Amino acid sequence: MNRTAAVALMHEYTPSDALRKHMYAVEIAMRAMAGRFGGDPDAWGLAGVLHDFDYERWPNPNHSATEEHPAEGVRILAARGVSPEIQQAILGHAAYTGVPRETPMAKALFAVDELCGFLVACALVRPSKSLQDLEVPSVKKKLKDKAFARGVNREDVYQGAEQLGIPLDEMIGFVLAALRPLEKAIGLGPA
Repeated sequence: MNRTAAVALMHEYTPSDALRKHMYAVEIAMRAMAGRFGGDPDAWGLAGVLHDFDYERWPNPNHSATEEHPAEGVRILAARGVSPEIQQAILGHAAYTGVPRETPMAKALFAVDELCGFLVACALVRPSKSLQDLEVPSVKKKLKDKAFARGVNREDVYQGAEQLGIPLDEMIGFVLAALRPLEKAIGLGPA
């Protein structure tokens, strides 16, 4: 599957603009991570842009390991010939599936997913609505505020960086640097 087909599939299954922008943000971060870990940016980007494409149709409130999100989506991806590595990474990004994150791609997807959501939330409450003036200490302070962006699993943010062997400050800075030049694509920055 190429990126054009992946984006078309994501749009077919995901009406929410906010969720689409989240997947674009994760794609951007995954492409940057591929460069850091010597992976294929196109494959890693596909994992990012597709990781939640099935979420709105099969939201999985009971956290089933084999039904609904992400299992339903992975079945669709398998039928379309998406590589097993991407399938495993997408399954592993949801901790409740029990699928181990054994590859750098899988570890990176888990690490950047919640972090991207959190960074966007941090930017949206700034007067600039931008990542350009968002700094690591501010992000870390917001991480400690449990009332802010309640939907973000902080433990996943911490665990993701740890599994990659990257200090949290460095991880936040790396993802910020990856997202900043493309923030318009994810709905951020001055109007």
